[in-house]
Amino acid sequence: MKDTFGESVSITIAGESHGKGITAVLSGMAPGIPVDEGFISSQLTKRRPSGAISTARQEEDKFEVLSGVFGGFTTGTPITILIRNENIQSKDYSEIATTARPGHADYTAECKYHGFQDYRGGGHFSGRITAGIVAAGAICLSALEKKGIKIGTHIAKCGGVSDRKFGDIEKDIDSLNEKLFAVLDENSGKKMEEAILSAKNDLDSVGGILETAITGVPAGIGEPYFDSIESELAHFLFSIPAIKGVEFGSGFAMADMRGSEANDAFRIGENGGIFTKTNHNGGINGGISNGMPITFRCAVKPTPSISAEQETIDFVKGENKNFVIKGRHDPAIVHRARVVIDSAAAIVLCDILAKRFGTDWLR
Repeated sequence: MKDTFGESVSITIAGESHGKGITAVLSGMAPGIPVDEGFISSQLTKRRPSGAISTARQEEDKFEVLSGVFGGFTTGTPITILIRNENIQSKDYSEIATTARPGHADYTAECKYHGFQDYRGGGHFSGRITAGIVAAGAICLSALEKKGIKIGTHIAKCGGVSDRKFGDIEKDIDSLNEKLFAVLDENSGKKMEEAILSAKNDLDSVGGILETAITGVPAGIGEPYFDSIESELAHFLFSIPAIKGVEFGSGFAMADMRGSEANDAFRIGENGGIFTKTNHNGGINGGISNGMPITFRCAVKPTPSISAEQETIDFVKGENKNFVIKGRHDPAIVHRARVVIDSAAAIVLCDILAKRFGTDWLR
């Protein structure tokens, strides 16, 4: 199992949904970086369920920093964060230990781990594991912001409802990072929540699209071919549960454009800076940043745990069966996933920038 990502700056995650807790070890951060535990807590709050549109499982996500931080600053040694699991109802899963829940990793986990996997709540495949990514990512986000780099994500689409596009990107990022339900247009947000509740009432769920913008990344960052910015980001993003698609800039829409439309014209600004008139390439050319905002979108699939009856199998008995998932589940996870996307992007960027300039650059 590969649970470590990154080279100069890396994260290692461990834990199961119904185990004793979740851990994240963030290595390679320079000494002297401020660590704001209040900010870590606020980021974890964005990932936690909230209201009728989320699961009833409420975890306080109290975290402990076990190493790597002293006197409010990083020491330069690995930062270990522990988040204990407290609100667990494992009995909900004992009856379906050998049932392949559609859309879940139960069957593939059985094939790989031969029955020794922790099946409760999805085990290591659960979105619960992303709590560690958010906690570690908060430290990276703070370090990047002090270097003038900002990251923000909004719910571009959910339940058939679309949010407005990014406008003044830096202002929009600041606005989004203050919200629990991250939309740019409040009316669209209300309609999305209505669509989520409608799916819940139908014993179903919905997915969505998250759009992320990153500003302040200097031109010339990225290591083609295999460590390009797109390669590194996509690698981590596809590791987040429920992410089934990633596109950069205008992405798949470019397939329907002509070159004259898709090409971003370069210009010299009044202050001598270089910019592009459009940003179809999402701030990246040849896998390297060009100084424009880096933009990408992630497709989030509908929550696979739904309350309607479904067809499946018992993979031990070798029998077909119908069943209904019991327990506490989200009718949508797109609104909770956005802070995970921000955190993943921050960790990736810290690693890329440290490889380019050295780890002390982040201090």
